[in-house]
Amino acid sequence: MKKPADARRKLVEFDAETWQALDLLGHESMKTFQELADEAFRDLLHKHGRPTDLKAALRQSARSAPRASAHARRGGRG
Repeated sequence: MKKPADARRKLVEFDAETWQALDLLGHESMKTFQELADEAFRDLLHKHGRPTDLKAALRQSARSAPRASAHARRGGRG
């Protein structure tokens, strides 16, 4: 799998038990560590109500943007 040009790397550390559990999960589910990490971080972002991709970020931004009143959209004077 080729990395996207904008991919970032971060060194993380696990205790032995956690690493063994993740390694076993990866083998049993036939997923790479990267696939497990991607899934875990998407779940974490979702849990905290954060967008997980550009499309979701734009949707969230559009929902939170203040809307112009009907009067202002018609070009009326205030």
